[in-house]
Amino acid sequence: MSTELTFSQVDPYAGLKAAAAGGRADILATMKTAGMRGRGGAGFPVSVKWNLAAAAVGKKKFIVCNADEGEPGTFKDRLILSEHVDLVFDGMTIAAIAVGASKGILYLRGEYVYLLKDLDGVLARRRDDGMLGANAAGREGFDFDIEIRLGSGAYVCGEETALIESLEGNRGEPRNRPPFPVDTGYRGRPTVVNNVETLAWAACIFAKGADWFKGIGTENSVGPKLLSISGDCASPGVYEFPLGVTISEMLAAVGGVGAKAVQIGGASGQCVPADQFDRRIAFEDVATGGSVIVFGPDRDMLDVVDNFMEFFVEESCGQCTPCREGNEKLLEGVKMLAAGKCSMKYLKELCSLGRTMQVASKCGLGQSSPNAFLSVVEHFSDEILGRTGA
Repeated sequence: MSTELTFSQVDPYAGLKAAAAGGRADILATMKTAGMRGRGGAGFPVSVKWNLAAAAVGKKKFIVCNADEGEPGTFKDRLILSEHVDLVFDGMTIAAIAVGASKGILYLRGEYVYLLKDLDGVLARRRDDGMLGANAAGREGFDFDIEIRLGSGAYVCGEETALIESLEGNRGEPRNRPPFPVDTGYRGRPTVVNNVETLAWAACIFAKGADWFKGIGTENSVGPKLLSISGDCASPGVYEFPLGVTISEMLAAVGGVGAKAVQIGGASGQCVPADQFDRRIAFEDVATGGSVIVFGPDRDMLDVVDNFMEFFVEESCGQCTPCREGNEKLLEGVKMLAAGKCSMKYLKELCSLGRTMQVASKCGLGQSSPNAFLSVVEHFSDEILGRTGA
């Protein structure tokens, strides 16, 4: 539990050189042994995704790094891209060896355009050092390069198929699945999409060993995790914790003792009340892509929900009815609660609508956007019910 990240202990190229010395089967076996799950929030096993792409039929394959860090309260990827981006590019190149890809694309959040010049400089240096291009990383016949594309500020493009649509020059909207990107991704070719932190940890696994990684965390949630911690705490910032850390332990480390609640996973995550701070940040309990927002005892939780719902109304792509119309209705209900004009009957109908959105929306945005509303109504009914009308 430290502000000093493991990434600072791993030299650029170390993991890539170790991985390149073996074969594709060795890389896939190492990732399976390490047991890493994606750090973007969904927690899909990385070895399974890479194996599926490796087995997919296609003369051209792609590795895409999702650097569209748009979740409110998340800023860890920005730190990685600013200070440890070699590990990200190492991870992309390792994945390319594993699946047989010839092209990598870093999809960079549009608001991070100020990083572009430095990132391009790192790529140029890597080409000069023989880590990109023909016979990259000393592997005869391995031709792999990386380019950077800028996003356009759409939250929904954090979803991998919407991101691919954007890369292809289309409006960023989620695709129907199947087919999945590992079979039919960018330009219809097999594509691996991993987020920034996932790829950086992949490089560390090859530099430090799969057993090192597997020795951290819990049985079902292996390895360390970066958390972007903000809000009502004394020491906000990016922290590295082992998966399985309790919310209480995390709050003690950042000076957030006495908090009323913690929003885990950003606007689309869970609002955990103080009486549940013994819960663990892990895939089997409270999962998160990395955003942690601390709410002190004086925070109005209805104001919190209002802020989140305003965000989702703005960011919904509008493609499916549950998300497009549902978020509007939930925000309308929050405004009615604040004005004391929402009856108990209507509040129950809004909660039913939220649960319908969770199962009927097309992508993760609509499926998760009601989470904050529902959890605040459940856990802070004393604040909410006092505002209902007759």
